[in-house]
Amino acid sequence: MFSAMVLFGFGLPKNVQKKVTKEVQKAFEIESFQMHAIAISEELNAKIPSKIGTDNFYKLTQSNELIGYAFVDQAPSKTAKFDYLVVFDADLKVKHSKVLIYREEYGGEIGSKRWLKQFLGKTGGDRVDHETNIDGIAGATISVRSMTNAMDDLLQTIEILQANKAL
Repeated sequence: MFSAMVLFGFGLPKNVQKKVTKEVQKAFEIESFQMHAIAISEELNAKIPSKIGTDNFYKLTQSNELIGYAFVDQAPSKTAKFDYLVVFDADLKVKHSKVLIYREEYGGEIGSKRWLKQFLGKTGGDRVDHETNIDGIAGATISVRSMTNAMDDLLQTIEILQANKAL
């Protein structure tokens, strides 16, 4: 039974929205939840590496209780961009990450659960780097760097938002 009440309509394409809903349901093992867009002041947004708009960072609730957060964005691959999702638990630890749409012929291996699990449990205080603590993938160097940089920017953003009591 599918009964996710999702408060979208902020600009996520329908195909991305469906995938986000499915991944959040899977990550929390729930059928229904609500998504509330998180608004960040322009001043604070200027200080963070991952820009927060009305259509990419959400508070996730179930029966008015916070269960986590979801961040949806795009990162560059060799000639296109790919869509990705990062789901955080209520304590802002990475609970799940997923490459939602990959548009290149090569490099799609970054979407594998095995590679993405390197980000699980990371928090705003953690740094990730493709040269030191994230494994590379032969044939996907650009995508590995891009996803790793995007994750590091997001973790730094979370740290700044927490320090500024914006979450």
